Amino acid sequence: MMNVVMITEDDDAVAQYSSLNSGVFVITVQDYLQNFWPELQAAHELYSSISQALQEKENEDSQKEFTEHLPAEVLEAGIKSGRYIQGTLNVSKHRAQNEAFIMNEGLSNKNTGAGNHNLSEGVLVYGSKNRNRAVHGDTVVVELLPKSEWRGKATALIEGQDEKTREDSESKPMPTGNVVGILQRNWRDYVVTFPTRDKTQSQTRNSQRILVIPWDRRIPKIRISTQQADTLQDHRVVVRIDSWESSSLYPNGHSVRVLGRAGELETEVQTILIENCIHVPPFSDVQLREMPINSPERPWRVDPAQMQERRDLRGTRLVFSIDPQGCEDVDDTLSVRSLADGKLLELGVHIADVTHFITEGSLTDLEARSRATTYYLADRRYDMLPAVLSADLCSLLGGVDRYAMSVMWELDAQTLAVNKVWYGRTLIRSSYQLHYELAQALLNGEDAEVPELARLGSEQRDRKLAELIQALEMLTRVARHLRAQRDRGGALELEGVEVRAQLDEDRNITALVPRQPLEVHETVAECMIYANHWVARKIQEAFPYQALLRRHPPPRLELFSQLVDTAKARGFPIDTRTNKALADSLDRAVDQQDPLVNRLLRMMATQAMSQAVYFSTGAEPVDQFYHYGLALDCYTHFTSPIRRYADMVVHRLLTAALQVERGSSPDRPLASNREVEEMAQHINNKNRAAQRAQNMSTALFQCLYFKERDPQTDPRCVADAIIYSIRDNGVLVFVSEYGVKGPVYVKNKEGQVVSVEPDGSCEWQSGSVRRYPDHITTTSSYGTSTFRLFDHITVRISVQFTACHAATLNMGVISNKPHRSAETRQPPSQARSQLVQEVVRLAEEAQEKAAQRPKLSREEREFRQSRTPNLYSLLEEVRELALMDLETVSQICMTTA
Repeated sequence: MMNVVMITEDDDAVAQYSSLNSGVFVITVQDYLQNFWPELQAAHELYSSISQALQEKENEDSQKEFTEHLPAEVLEAGIKSGRYIQGTLNVSKHRAQNEAFIMNEGLSNKNTGAGNHNLSEGVLVYGSKNRNRAVHGDTVVVELLPKSEWRGKATALIEGQDEKTREDSESKPMPTGNVVGILQRNWRDYVVTFPTRDKTQSQTRNSQRILVIPWDRRIPKIRISTQQADTLQDHRVVVRIDSWESSSLYPNGHSVRVLGRAGELETEVQTILIENCIHVPPFSDVQLREMPINSPERPWRVDPAQMQERRDLRGTRLVFSIDPQGCEDVDDTLSVRSLADGKLLELGVHIADVTHFITEGSLTDLEARSRATTYYLADRRYDMLPAVLSADLCSLLGGVDRYAMSVMWELDAQTLAVNKVWYGRTLIRSSYQLHYELAQALLNGEDAEVPELARLGSEQRDRKLAELIQALEMLTRVARHLRAQRDRGGALELEGVEVRAQLDEDRNITALVPRQPLEVHETVAECMIYANHWVARKIQEAFPYQALLRRHPPPRLELFSQLVDTAKARGFPIDTRTNKALADSLDRAVDQQDPLVNRLLRMMATQAMSQAVYFSTGAEPVDQFYHYGLALDCYTHFTSPIRRYADMVVHRLLTAALQVERGSSPDRPLASNREVEEMAQHINNKNRAAQRAQNMSTALFQCLYFKERDPQTDPRCVADAIIYSIRDNGVLVFVSEYGVKGPVYVKNKEGQVVSVEPDGSCEWQSGSVRRYPDHITTTSSYGTSTFRLFDHITVRISVQFTACHAATLNMGVISNKPHRSAETRQPPSQARSQLVQEVVRLAEEAQEKAAQRPKLSREEREFRQSRTPNLYSLLEEVRELALMDLETVSQICMTTA
């Protein structure tokens, strides 16, 4: 007879039936775990966490730390009546203990109970009590407090993330409220660190109930049960929140897994991925079995049936690509040629036909949809597609046959007006795989070696080189025309902070290199923008209620206040009423003595921008389709299907549109408006996560760069900085050499102020500080010192490490004068050029060393994730640190807008 074990939390049932000898054993859950699964530590800790939460919930006599949340039906009625406000809780990164805001695009005085109050800047929730157990990211319901209890945002900088207990200066009061209910918990996995042993001792260590500290400062401490507190000291651990009762100051949770020791590179990288909900495991064997094979034994060949269905461009067009040096996943190629004795031009944009290889609904397709994008970090990337596609069969490499989706325009050679446009599937063979620097050198008339021509005779080489240069010149002319068209419509040229991490073979950072802009970057970007725009028009006309487009809403005018005030201090008026007015104002705001002024103003304009998002055409009125940054009436993403799932969706829509145009039905039923909109929101969320992870990764490597350097003796820790914002106790500066932005304090926690000596050097003295709109002054026994907007000062950069959170860069002023005088300062373009050349040289050396390492197996070559740095990642994959809409600037690594 088989014995049966019944588990229960009913003590009476255990007492009544546990002594019976009938083959049925009744025991508690705790006894079951201890007797049957003694080694399953995670289960024991989870049980302990749940038991504690239930005990707190049942203990009605315990003191309430928070008010109870209102019932769902009350919240719903209050929202409808306008008494309550619904939105997403956004906790301040810098004042996580006190400041949180309710953000919702729909917040206005029309649909809330705010009366005549302006809620365009959101609602402030001050203090943890008013937050009422809501966690950053939760969808909450808020009730406004009486106007007498409204508060303003703190305006002082926080030194070392240490929120002060005294009252800081505040901006004018803004609508302030308290959370009365939570509509949706958006809890996720959190990375935490255990407190130091001495702090843990005070947390009733015998019970092993520990308050762990989340890596993200916006998340409250979490109470977990564990028997491994000593073992996990200095480690990062993943935990989940189980509950947060009104009788508890902190939420209850349980540990999930251990990441590794804090401070180690792999641990910190995995922390960044988890904190941004990025899950990128190696592609499974089942997914890889869906892939086509291309090996020496079984080389891939063009399918004869495809040759019949596609337009063959191999012998009639000069097709070439222009990408970052060492690029593996070549999404796009270009062609341009003269027709009708020079009266016409044909421009072609040819994009990798990824959807030919990936069936909609397949496992690979589902994985690509889940990832939504390729994730670029400072030292690696995680591909959206397996390498056999992204780096081989879908990549439009030089000298091999490839499938493409093409858009070709017939243009008037003089006016460049469009006569007709053709869309369709093609077969191409790229003749040249150029990199940006080589293409620019050819356009500049410099001597440059084209690898594809190296083995030809001099006469044939000169002829082909002349053909290539002529094509590049025609392409540049067309791109300038396209840009001028968009400029007349109000297209914005914005500015971001773009740096690359230069790594040695052990992945140690050896330099931080700013990007060097080239005209060819903009040439390629304009062609991609043009293709994206025309494809958007095509799929919108074919499917007016279920096409995937991309819009860029106009920013709220109040967000431009810092830009307007800062420019005014320099004598530049900024008109923000339209994108055209803003673009013209920025073009005029040029200081001939300091080019960084215009760059900073464009960065501020970028920060004020709303974010471009994907949407379904059936979810928005047509007048909301407009792309503010690009000045286009409709726009989508078509040109990068290897690394963006949105482009794969658009490729399928374009294919369906062409089928409908030919009078046939699409191969598969189209997604509904609701399904497209849900997918658009998913992709938007993943894109935001990718940008955050990229920025965090770059910040991590910036800290690693300065970690081993003594700030007191290493000259690389001293740099020139320009002031771009004034705060109550300091200034915000931008260090162009390293692409770093951050605070510089002129008053410290001890009350001392920066005093400037006659030679410009600075030291701390007792004194006072006073803030003005365009400058800040400090007064001490040495006199009064002034720091103005756009002043260049010298700062010393150091790293502040904490066991529980991410390392941060600290900048302190050491002189109120520029780091280098104007006479000795190297021109920025020349300095960047030398830095880029040095990166190229070191990267090539690393590749030579890599060639001497053991060769990978065929499976590893075909299917591995791209993890180690290559020339592509070294030069182009680390993007900007500024908050910016990546779609409104010329792209390098990502060549579309």
